[in-house]
Amino acid sequence: MAVAKAKTKTVRKPKARAKPKRTRGKLAPGGTARGLDAAQVAIALDSAEIAEVVAQVLSVGGAPIGAYRDPLGGHALILASVPLSALQPTPFQRDLSPTHAKRLALKIDETAAFLDPLIVVRGEDGRFWTPNGRHRLAAGKVLGLKQITVLISPDENLAYRILALNTEKAHNLRDRSLEVIRMARSLAKRHGGAKESPHAKESPHAKESQHAKESRYAKESQYTKESQYTKEFEAPELLTLGIVYEKSSRFAGGAYSSFLKKVDRFSDRALAVSLREREGYASRLLEIDARAKKIIEMLQARGFKSPYLRNYVVARINPVRFHKTKKGETKPPMPLAQALTRMAAAAKNFKVESVSNRDLAWVAVGAGSQE
Repeated sequence: MAVAKAKTKTVRKPKARAKPKRTRGKLAPGGTARGLDAAQVAIALDSAEIAEVVAQVLSVGGAPIGAYRDPLGGHALILASVPLSALQPTPFQRDLSPTHAKRLALKIDETAAFLDPLIVVRGEDGRFWTPNGRHRLAAGKVLGLKQITVLISPDENLAYRILALNTEKAHNLRDRSLEVIRMARSLAKRHGGAKESPHAKESPHAKESQHAKESRYAKESQYTKESQYTKEFEAPELLTLGIVYEKSSRFAGGAYSSFLKKVDRFSDRALAVSLREREGYASRLLEIDARAKKIIEMLQARGFKSPYLRNYVVARINPVRFHKTKKGETKPPMPLAQALTRMAAAAKNFKVESVSNRDLAWVAVGAGSQE
């Protein structure tokens, strides 16, 4: 008698759920409405609060066009047309790129319109300064413009916020560093008692009443000797690198940037003092780099031709290369002076015979992943 075959039950696999489509992140609006209402924005050109600036515009042969209060901060701003001869870039801006200025002039000429007003403040020499329009100003000169449109702020300290304002040409590390150190030197002359750091010692006004503080702040400039400039300087290592670039314009700052980011911090000492201290750090860094160049030459003599030799050597002598900065951590793994001492010692004791092509290959991979 034939035995019936048992039916095998097929188990169906559940269908894989379709992955949800990735949507672009949405910006959440602010929870509280800020700024001025429309009725508060407009300012008459004959208003007393802008009379001094309007008079200066007229004195240089310009034409006031209109005035308003910034809808966010409520600060007065004047739109005007002024002669190019009445304008100059702030003295601590990065160097002009003639190539970029000519290219910019060509594009402006093609559109037949100069649409982007220059941000302008009153300079120390009685002329108007622009903290963010050096290349547009140069382009205007190339085009032979008689007048140029400007947006004037009575807040003269806006001249020191270059890095946040200058968007017409991307800054490289050298540009940023040189601008920062030039700003620092200018501020040290104007307000030598000011400090780099927001963690400076307690102000003598710390215990006064809120009403007294508001009254004093209204009378004082934003940049008093109790002020700090961390927003203007952006990062402490830019101050040190700026001094290095002043001494050696071809310095390979990118190779040392990650090292300095870990150990360089803003000082709570007076600007004039902290800059002298940074002069010493910069000199030591140049000495270390000179030794690094000799190591590179010895490696090249042994047949190593990798373009990542400098990165490899600097990484090998970096005393904090294995330190991983934790989120929210502000204290450096060691003081900058100590780090430079250890780095110099590592450069002096560098063993070129210990280097292999495999080591350089890993450096190349790491450099490629950062690009």
